[in-house]
Amino acid sequence: MPTRKQTTGVNGEEQDGFTAEEREAMRERAREVRAGARRGAKADPEGEVLAKIAEMSESDRTIAERLHNLIKATAPALTPRLWYGMPAYARDGKVVCFFQSAAKFKTRYATLGFSDEANLDEGTMWPTSFALTRLTADDEARISALVRRAVS
Repeated sequence: MPTRKQTTGVNGEEQDGFTAEEREAMRERAREVRAGARRGAKADPEGEVLAKIAEMSESDRTIAERLHNLIKATAPALTPRLWYGMPAYARDGKVVCFFQSAAKFKTRYATLGFSDEANLDEGTMWPTSFALTRLTADDEARISALVRRAVS
């Protein structure tokens, strides 16, 4: 496996490829895989998602809770689970969409993202993630439509 070059970070300091937040996300994913293998069918993935949401800052938690309820209502066939320490929603074990809190990678906004498993193809170019600072009724209607399309 090739090594990553050192890069200059946002604040001018040298980094060794991955940020501390990225390395922590990778560790979380490894823990998720190990825990899933140990628990097998006894796992409560939705409980784990709800616990992760409960740990979030108030602004992220508010958005994540609303998204969780919206996605479950719009696409009940999707299974909530953790993915790199983030709430995600999967079909047949493959993540279709996920929520990334603003605090996760110390960004100014949370993100609703869609994987390549989502049926959002539109011509030769389409968005796969959306910045969220809060959710309005119009935003929720748009998200519902995106999720319905993603699982179609």
